[in-house]
Amino acid sequence: MISLNWGRPALAAFTLLISACSGPAPHAETTPGTATDHLEVIAADGSVLARTAIPRQSGWCLYWNHSVTGDGVIDCYVDDLGRMVLHRTYQPDFAAGLGHYPGRGVLTSAKGGGYWIEDIDEPVPGNAYALRVGSLAVDHRIVTTEGDEIYLSKMAEHTRVTIRLDTGE
Repeated sequence: MISLNWGRPALAAFTLLISACSGPAPHAETTPGTATDHLEVIAADGSVLARTAIPRQSGWCLYWNHSVTGDGVIDCYVDDLGRMVLHRTYQPDFAAGLGHYPGRGVLTSAKGGGYWIEDIDEPVPGNAYALRVGSLAVDHRIVTTEGDEIYLSKMAEHTRVTIRLDTGE
């Protein structure tokens, strides 16, 4: 039998442990478009080359032409309540460096040819990733669901940039 002198502190510790393990509190903002983050393109020296508003639960796609085949490739991301998440990708074929990995999204045929890998839903660590921007022929560019366009190859051809979702936190 547990004595009252030991039982209450143990119950308090157990309650605190359960509270801590339940994860972070849900975001207060749950209605799409009611909060806005910013997508930034940052040069190697830390300067901001481009910045555009991204309403939460909306997104953007990175378009480019494959450097070997020249075919268009698309990676689409969403701002999932302040987390950059790779949602889906379009690939014209399984050329060098492209393809589907079992367990990472659902492979579907695209109208007009090629493939969509849907429901990848992979968070991007640190809300940022490095990209070596290709030539004008590769034509790296970002297009947001709001219609903004950022022409990476025109502003940073053959350089390393960081694509970052800035939540202001």
